[in-house]
Amino acid sequence: MHKNFARYLTAAAAATAVLASMPATAQVEIQWWHAHSGQLGEWVNGLAKGFNDSQKDYKVTPVYKGTYAENLTAGVAAFRAGNAPHILQVFEVGTATMMASKGAIVPVNEVMKLAGVKFDPSVYVSAVSGYYTAPNGQMLSLPFNSSTTVLHYNKDAFKAAGLDPNAPPKTWPELTLAAAKLKASGHKCPFTTSWVSWTQLESFSAWHNVEFATLRNGFNGLGTRLAFTTPLHVRHIENLANMAQQGLFVYKGRSGAADGVFQSGECAMYTGSSAAYGGIKRNLKAEAGISTLPYYPDVPGAPQNTVIGGASLWAMAGKKPDEYKGVALFFKYLSDPQVQAKSHQQTGYLPITTEAFKLTESSGFYKANPGTDVSVTQMIRKTTDKSRGIRLGNFLQIRTILDEELELVWSGKKSAKQALDDAKKRGDAELEKFQKANKG
Repeated sequence: MHKNFARYLTAAAAATAVLASMPATAQVEIQWWHAHSGQLGEWVNGLAKGFNDSQKDYKVTPVYKGTYAENLTAGVAAFRAGNAPHILQVFEVGTATMMASKGAIVPVNEVMKLAGVKFDPSVYVSAVSGYYTAPNGQMLSLPFNSSTTVLHYNKDAFKAAGLDPNAPPKTWPELTLAAAKLKASGHKCPFTTSWVSWTQLESFSAWHNVEFATLRNGFNGLGTRLAFTTPLHVRHIENLANMAQQGLFVYKGRSGAADGVFQSGECAMYTGSSAAYGGIKRNLKAEAGISTLPYYPDVPGAPQNTVIGGASLWAMAGKKPDEYKGVALFFKYLSDPQVQAKSHQQTGYLPITTEAFKLTESSGFYKANPGTDVSVTQMIRKTTDKSRGIRLGNFLQIRTILDEELELVWSGKKSAKQALDDAKKRGDAELEKFQKANKG
């Protein structure tokens, strides 16, 4: 009996030890669908790990779902099927679509309130948070990876062409001259661009303080129509077409296709996202520089400010209270100034809080890495009704239309005016369709 009792005590102690080592309740899993691969995918995984390591009650699981467009499509389909993720990353082009999706999302301030987590929208950079705020002042999604358009250039290529590597072109006439010198020095791709609509029409419009679309670029209602057929827009696309004919501008494809050709050293200059910084730093076997988006010096009010790119995080509807608590705590973690500053410095995305910008500035990061503050200074200028941002329904389809029409310009099959007129006609039809579908 004595031996059996001792054995019983040993077994009971072991069982108690096992139970003590287990969490009181199982971890609540938070599914986060995103659109980042490569270096940015590593960054996303690192953020989830940082949060998961900071507490024991919740586990954020990041799931890569393809490109921005593919991730949005997958998220919408999953919601309809009743198995949406808790958090969906949506690029800025899908913002109006998400805002119109009544019942599909829970506004970020409501998520925080439900979870009892303190939330102050004023800590976010206004140029960023304003884009994701409804007309009634309610913040709908959490600013996450916000970028803007900049000019990246290869300093080594500049030196080889006899150009000053520390004096990048600031205007379009200067960029054209620089491209000609690069071509004369043997460069086969002096200039290219990624995300053509975003860089050459959307940001171009805000940078020159002219409308891309009516009704304050869609911020003032669904009756908005496209407005990029002005003499200034036509002139710019004509200039790019002339550069293409002379071999000064080489079109490399849609979306972010040009990112890779700059990082490989094939192209010497390109307009693209500030968030390409991390990839360029890692992959380009040459010294790179960052400068502001070029502008036309004879346009009154230019340069103004560029528009937001990147994406925000939306909390999807239909989840349990304890799951929303996890979402809220994760959003709070992502907004922490230290986490934000590190993300900004690592990727080239904008700091989404003023405090993160101040931390980065005081650390000496901008002085040690010249040009990394370009995106911030472009965005923190005071915005106007024409430059606050662009928020349109069926925006993804409109960008595809612009890609199609402008490709005909680069290949010499259509004039700039004809292409922009046709793009407006086709794009306005998409806006009308969206307006009808979202009445009331």
